[in-house]
Amino acid sequence: MSLVLNEEQKMLKTSAKEFLDNKFPLSNFRKYRDNDFKSLDFELWNEMSEMGWTALIIPEKYNGLNFGYVGLGQIIEEMGKRLTVCPIMSTVLISTSIISSSKNEYLKSKFFPRIMNGSALICLAHEEGNQHHPENIQTSLDKENGNLILNGKKNFVIDANISDYLIVSAKDVSSSNTILALVEKNQKGVLVDNKTLMDSRSYSEIIFKNVEIKNDYLLSNTNDGKNILEKVFDIARIGYSAEMLGGIQQAFDMTMSYLKTREQFGVKIGSFQSLQHRSALMFAEIELCKSIVLKALQSIDAVDELSKNASLAKAKLGLTYKLVSNEAIQMHGGIGVTDDSDVGFFLKRSRVIDKAFGDSNFHLDKLSKLGGY
Repeated sequence: MSLVLNEEQKMLKTSAKEFLDNKFPLSNFRKYRDNDFKSLDFELWNEMSEMGWTALIIPEKYNGLNFGYVGLGQIIEEMGKRLTVCPIMSTVLISTSIISSSKNEYLKSKFFPRIMNGSALICLAHEEGNQHHPENIQTSLDKENGNLILNGKKNFVIDANISDYLIVSAKDVSSSNTILALVEKNQKGVLVDNKTLMDSRSYSEIIFKNVEIKNDYLLSNTNDGKNILEKVFDIARIGYSAEMLGGIQQAFDMTMSYLKTREQFGVKIGSFQSLQHRSALMFAEIELCKSIVLKALQSIDAVDELSKNASLAKAKLGLTYKLVSNEAIQMHGGIGVTDDSDVGFFLKRSRVIDKAFGDSNFHLDKLSKLGGY
């Protein structure tokens, strides 16, 4: 498969760029931060829903567009350029993928229409340690008096502050199988503690105390929960790689613009050969990242070497985002770390997003194991 977008995907990317330039330019991120990180612009989210973004990867059987992950990736990339704050990752990319992979037709029929019209926000609650360990699940699901009871603790839950429902991973006490259950956030026994990290976004710690789970709210049966999680983790990694690609390009463009205008010793600093060499290195790395991300997005739709391409993308984009954001700060000088410049936001975002679903070291190690080392 050639590493180029088709005409429909190009049109979607262009329309996303025009919409976000108008509705959520980079300056809006500063407004969000200065407004005490107040959740979500629901008017903006409804407009995104009306444009069909929430239906892109939902099957046609449920009145979705079934446009594919490559198309959704173009929207996520454009959002990465503007640091757009919305639940496109948690609800549309991750939760929709989990529900699609499930065999629970009841939940598909119930929630796909609500996801598409923007009325239901859902996030995944999985992490339990300080680092990403996919198989580390201590949260338990037990049966008491015929009822399913959930107990445990999750951390680094993305978008829990705005979500209506949580998809929770747990171990079945009787079988030790991995179970995925849908939980209403406001039901009894769910305790949410929201925290704001350095990228000015909300991540939550959640405690589940004897939370009763509805029998028809299980998203996995006795043997498919682990497989669903592994697949969706890879999809999430590729999605975050697409966002990182957008952020990398924006930080680079802002830096190049600064080099062409900032003067030192009576000349533009962009004329300094040392900065030109460093800029050329960044440009080459970014071009490589574009191909890696597109190949990874295509592998989701084609179901081809998904795990390998996901780890390659997450590892490479994490390293490159760190490189470019570091260089952006250094080339801007002291102003780059002050609130007078937007480029510092990308440095902060790069540090947090690298940790989501495994950092670069995690995925370099995984790639080496996949290669037989």
